Amino acid sequence: MSKLNLDPKLIDSARGCAARIAENVQEFIDRHTTVSTERTVARLLGVDGVDEVESPLSNVLVDQLKDAGILDRGCAYWIGSAMIDTGFSPQQIAEEAAAGRLDMGRIKPAAAKAAQEAVAPLVAESLKKIWEQRTARESMLRDIGEGKQPYLYVIVATGNIYEDVVQAQAAARQGADVIAVIRTTAQSLLDYVPYGATTEGFGGTYATQENFRIMREALDEVGKEVGRYIRLCNYSSGMCMPEIAAMGAVERLDMMLNDALYGILFRDINMQRTLVDQFFSRVIIGYSGVIFNSGEDNYLTTADAFEEAHTVLASQLINEQFAVLANIPEEQMGLGHAFEMEPGIEDGFLYELAQAVMAREIFPRASLKYMPPTKFMTGNIFRGHIQDALFNLVSVWTGQSIQLLGMLTEAIHTPHLQDRFLSIENASYIFNNARHLGEEVEFKKDGVIQRRAQTVLAEAEKLLRQIEKEGLFSTIEQGKFGGVKRARDGGKGLEGVVVRHADYFNPFIEPMMKQAGGGQGGGK
Repeated sequence: MSKLNLDPKLIDSARGCAARIAENVQEFIDRHTTVSTERTVARLLGVDGVDEVESPLSNVLVDQLKDAGILDRGCAYWIGSAMIDTGFSPQQIAEEAAAGRLDMGRIKPAAAKAAQEAVAPLVAESLKKIWEQRTARESMLRDIGEGKQPYLYVIVATGNIYEDVVQAQAAARQGADVIAVIRTTAQSLLDYVPYGATTEGFGGTYATQENFRIMREALDEVGKEVGRYIRLCNYSSGMCMPEIAAMGAVERLDMMLNDALYGILFRDINMQRTLVDQFFSRVIIGYSGVIFNSGEDNYLTTADAFEEAHTVLASQLINEQFAVLANIPEEQMGLGHAFEMEPGIEDGFLYELAQAVMAREIFPRASLKYMPPTKFMTGNIFRGHIQDALFNLVSVWTGQSIQLLGMLTEAIHTPHLQDRFLSIENASYIFNNARHLGEEVEFKKDGVIQRRAQTVLAEAEKLLRQIEKEGLFSTIEQGKFGGVKRARDGGKGLEGVVVRHADYFNPFIEPMMKQAGGGQGGGK
């Protein structure tokens, strides 16, 4: 039964609107591809490395196809055709193209079936490699176990992957369950993925496959030492959403930030481009057993958390349904929200509690990710520590899954080691002492908490009906999420969107979705 006395018919109506919104956008997605989606296909078929000027070979290959006006049939088709025409492997094809000895625009087109058969063994090999990493995670979780939920999630962001390792292992020894390696400033706007180990990021460390491998190895090492599996998180958002998802799947990341709306609103990436990319990235995420984290907490950095709380719920429902279409199980849906109420509001704690309980009731099996009150933690760090304690109390009370810890020197991204220890100690103390609080407490009928949750749900359902009527693209243009307006034909990366040919094929989507055995959200 709902402790908030939420109307189940209103929840069903809101979820139904969200499903139709997602399906409407999916019709657009199914007619289009992008350069980053096709680069991902090339990577999954075995294309790796960079040319003499450090351009990724996947970029070189796909750019040749795009410049020749033939990318609409898909990178897999042309790689298959080139394999038949030249006898080369995909890696050799990319290297020859980068050296100027092979022009992808002049490859002899093969029959579609022949091209698919040519790449089929490579598809199977790639899927096997990712599935083995998924089963390795499951095996390690069985063998050494993990921390209790809410998982204690902390960030490292030195800019140097080797220093990140030192920080991450220290955090795990202090009690952290999840290490998120923050990406360097503005990597989300790069239309390529840097290569190799990096030591010179600013405000974070470059997301590269080698950096993923280095950190995964380090966390496995410290996990055995402390006797629990340590999860690794990075950012599969921005201009290269599916590429980073694929690299994370190969290197056994456990969580990835993955939300097209974040890229649209806060990085000015073209909405058409990034929604297409989000679909393939989530197919990969679903198949690899990764939890994706959505970015609803970001709306509250530009909008008032009290007034705009309903937009968070509306976005959570839309994100859930986009995940359903990618066949992601509910347990892998890390839907986001944040403790961002202005601390001077009377009864703000009650409103935050209402929002968190409501999220758990509407998404009972999702891996909800709860964010700290970063917007209001400047100046008085001691008050900030108290705010974090209240945040931690709400989290354990309402059964959140993933808790990004706030901490005293959080603003510098890689906080002082002692401050991280204080935050982990704070959360651990409260989680232990209030572990079953939520099971013991009910709420006053028609009291502040119930009324607040009911109001937010009603406003979210109303907004979703408007979005269904107008379309998601139009809604974003009107600035109804986070108060930020974006044009559907504007932003970065629109030129990378390609209308699919009738014979287009992406050989990874169908087998990944089929084997993942995903979920149906809260009921589609």
